Amino acid sequence: MMVAQASLTLVLAALCAGLMGYAIQRGATCTVAAVGEIVENRSAHRLVALAEAALWVAGGLLVGRQVGLVMHLPSGFAPSGWTLAGGALLGLGAWLNRACVFGAIARLGSGEWAYLATPVGFYLGALTLPQVFGMPAAQAIADQSMLLSLPVWAGWIATPFVLWRLTAHLTRSGRTIWSPHEATLVIGLTFLVLLVIAGPWTYTELLTDTAKGMVGDVAFRTILFVALLSGAWYGGWTAGRFKSRRISAADIARCLVGGLLMGWGSLVLPGGNDSLILVGMPLLHAHAWLGIGTMCLVIAGMLLLERRWA
Repeated sequence: MMVAQASLTLVLAALCAGLMGYAIQRGATCTVAAVGEIVENRSAHRLVALAEAALWVAGGLLVGRQVGLVMHLPSGFAPSGWTLAGGALLGLGAWLNRACVFGAIARLGSGEWAYLATPVGFYLGALTLPQVFGMPAAQAIADQSMLLSLPVWAGWIATPFVLWRLTAHLTRSGRTIWSPHEATLVIGLTFLVLLVIAGPWTYTELLTDTAKGMVGDVAFRTILFVALLSGAWYGGWTAGRFKSRRISAADIARCLVGGLLMGWGSLVLPGGNDSLILVGMPLLHAHAWLGIGTMCLVIAGMLLLERRWA
């Protein structure tokens, strides 16, 4: 009975991870692209879509609390100067990589094989951080998340809001389900299901935990990572975007160093931008909001400098 239940959990979790990868690729989900849209077009459409993914997870958590779901959620960390440093490293690495950890998955789904170096660099960053930075460990906050500290009536308000927004997305004309807002809706909902059945899984946490020797459930989480990549590749193929690109040494070096910087930033903060957006921000963790804000400002600054140099 236990084996059958574990197998069912694995299949459902893998399907959710695959659908998440598909949505990331089809919606071209990426923090760098979102900030670039603001710099180039003075439009925050993609950035608002990313924020909406966090909102969906937050609403789902409140609804889950109402129906009695028990979830093991991570604690937040006390903001400090290291939070700003971590956010800056994430932003610098994402700018150099030309994609955040979401965007790297989308690029791989289009056949840009140089982005295989991004998770390798991320792992190396998490592995080498103790030798590079003499920093104290981030101080975890023992108090319950601000989100789950909200009164019970907040959940009753969230329930009709979630249903209303879901209906509005599904019945909206003139846009496909894979426009940025609809894609991040799918990302938020699939991550929420993963959160309930498998915990707050992200592939960057798999990389950092492996680098730190924390190998609990590594096989299970590796299967989810493979499912995420498979979903992205299937998304690129069905959209006609999948085409193998020539790999240059410069592209590999850029992705490797970009991933390295993001790996450093994820441990300094702590958290990669995927876990910050899908876990930290919905739970109203201050370090997540401060880290993502710093990351976006650094990306914007580098893009503006890049335009000026050009």
